[in-house]
Formats: sequence, C-alpha cells, structure tokens
Amino acid sequence: MDSWEKINAVQRMQDYIDEHITDPISLYMLAEAARYSPWHSSRIFKELTGKTPFAYIRELRLSRAAIKLRDGNVKIIDVAFDFVFDSHEGFTRAFSKQFGMTPQYYCKKVPPLKLFMPSRIRDYYLMLQKGVNNMTKSNNANTVFVQVIERPARKLILKRGIKATHYFEYCEEIGCDVWGVLSSIKEAIYEPIGMWLPESLRKPGTSIYAQGVEVPENYSGEVPDGFDLIDLPPCKMMVFQGQPYDDEKFQEAIGELWEVMKNYNPEMYGFKWADEDGPRFQLAPMGYRGYIEARPVRQLNAKC
Repeated sequence: MDSWEKINAVQRMQDYIDEHITDPISLYMLAEAARYSPWHSSRIFKELTGKTPFAYIRELRLSRAAIKLRDGNVKIIDVAFDFVFDSHEGFTRAFSKQFGMTPQYYCKKVPPLKLFMPSRIRDYYLMLQKGVNNMTKSNNANTVFVQVIERPARKLILKRGIKATHYFEYCEEIGCDVWGVLSSIKEAIYEPIGMWLPESLRKPGTSIYAQGVEVPENYSGEVPDGFDLIDLPPCKMMVFQGQPYDDEKFQEAIGELWEVMKNYNPEMYGFKWADEDGPRFQLAPMGYRGYIEARPVRQLNAKC
C-alpha cells in the first residue's frame, strides 16, 4: 500500500465523517468508505491525522456543537441530541473535557474556544508535495475579478509567528490550531484571515505572516492567551478574486492569482498601493468561490 493509497483512503473517511457528522458512525461504516478492513482503516487514520477515528469524530462534533450554541438561540439538550449525544449529562462531560468549561457557561459568556477544524488530509499532503515556491509558476490567464472595498476602523485579534513569511512556515512555527480559535470569536465582523503585516504592525522578533480576525472598534471581549489585540485604521482594500476551481487544485489557483497581482497596476484605475495602511490578507482557499486575496490601496492624490 503506497502513501497516496493511504492518503486517499483517509480522505474518504474524512469526507464520510463530514457528511454524516450528525448521524451515528461506526468503524465498519468508515472501513467501507476507506475500502479496507476496520483494523487497517483505524490504523492508517490515526497514522495520518494523529487521532483515532472516534476521537476525531468526538472533537469535530463538539466543535460543531459549540458553533451552534454560539450562533443560535438553541437549547443545550437539542444540540446534544443533534450531535449524537444521548444525554445532557454526557454532552456536558464531553464538552467540559474538550473546552475546559460547561456548555452552560459557554452559552452565557461565549469566550474564544480552541475549535477542532481539521484540514483535508489530501490537501495537506498536496501542499507538502508542491510547496509554496511552486505556487507562483502558473502561466494560465483565467479571469480575475477586482474591486475596491472600504474597511472601517476596527480591531484585530492576531497570533504572531516568529520568522514566518507565509502559511506553511507559520504552521510549522505555531501549529494549525489558531484558525479554530479565531473562528470561535462571536464578535468577528469578517471571517478569519492569513495576513502579511506591514512593518508598522509588527513587533520586534515576530513574523511578517500571521493569522487573525477583525472585530469591532469598540471590542471589549476576551483576548485568547498568546494573542494580541491591535487597532486598525480605516482603509481601502483592493480585492482580487479568482475563478472557482476544484479543491485539489488550490495551489494552481493561488499561483494564478499571485501572478495577476504581481503584474497589476492600480494606477490605471486611480489608486496606488498603500501597504502601510493595513495588512495584505488572504481568505481560506475554497474552490466554490475562487481564491481571494486583498491588498491596501489609496486613491491617487489622496491625503495621508
């Protein structure tokens, strides 16, 4: 059994879990999806994800349950049943063990949580295989949609790295759990972002690349341990959005967009790059919407 056979088998199990997360799932069901024996399916799943199938399922269910409790006026017992817990007590025990607080406390305070948001295993190994340097070598000329948007004065909750200049280095330094914490912040005004910080927003000895989420200017909620809260002034962002793509081809989609951005002249449309006005950022790659990245701009002749 070669490595890609294992990766594809685990990916099929991940897909099955995602599609049936609110249904009972047995090891035999996962084995059928993987197309191997239950014992072998369980072994390769833990080998590649670091978790047993049932630990993975439990953590994912609890994280999805936490999002539902955060976003809706729902009863805890109903959420427990939705995610295949057979009692309020069992759900409370599992929730408390994973997040260090009861669901009742979470519903009242809604503090940031370390949500479990696993990456697709196939995408992870494709990234390792191709690497960041190959992302800029696409010669395709697909259509890219460009628009300028206003970003209001706001705050940014971010986790800094050490020397990271891009996503891969950041994950090596910090790990892949930051996104789950950012996604749990109820007051977020936009989705989490990976970003390249201008010099004015960096601390000595910290990385150019970081991950964060923007919150209202008057945010007074909790800041997770190890994260910073900084002010961002109003600015304009030029947003580049590529064409939808197959999820497995996200590296090519990023490379195509980077090539467009590298050669794009905003002065043709009355703007200039203004990288000190805020972070250049990327949204999580999702094939159905195309890859999206944004860079600060200022109108020509505008006052600083």
